[in-house]
Amino acid sequence: MFEFLKQLTDPESIIQYGGLALLLFVVFAETGLLIGFFLPGDSLIFISGMICVSHNDLIGIEIIPLIISLALAAIVGNIIGYWFGKRVGPTLFNKKDSFIFKQKYLIITKSFYQKNGGKTLILGRFLPIIRTFAPIFAGIINVDFKKFMLYNVIGAFAWISLLSGAGYYLGTYHWVQYNLSAIVMGFIIITLIPLFVTYFKK
Repeated sequence: MFEFLKQLTDPESIIQYGGLALLLFVVFAETGLLIGFFLPGDSLIFISGMICVSHNDLIGIEIIPLIISLALAAIVGNIIGYWFGKRVGPTLFNKKDSFIFKQKYLIITKSFYQKNGGKTLILGRFLPIIRTFAPIFAGIINVDFKKFMLYNVIGAFAWISLLSGAGYYLGTYHWVQYNLSAIVMGFIIITLIPLFVTYFKK
């Protein structure tokens, strides 16, 4: 179980062992399932774009179908998160902290939502934890579903297109392939900065 969870947090392992199916599931889970916040969405999408250039046989799909498939998985994930928030979201505020769930995640996301409103569904796509809880909050506060879907679709295609497109373009450079670990670590640090800033402000 430990080895499996380790693979789920390693972008290269996800693609190598699970191919396109596991790739789609991880994107869906990170945006639609409460426990998906720990999954490596940004780096995984970036690497999937690179693989379309160098090792296409691992996922067996070209860049444009890849972008559409991943965006659809992200859209469906957000819809599930929205309906989850609508049904059971309010009870989360009374839930005690556990190994996976912590109240501070809700507080950070709520603060981000109050500051950015509907844009959270677009901006939040690029931020770990926020992208998991943003659709849930949309359901909790009863954001109009049509408005939610507009932000949902725009955010999904912007997130997937930018990251996988960057991977596809930069994947042609050997120095990127040789320094992939450093690039992935850079993604993690950059995307966590806004969360730490918001957390310490609170």
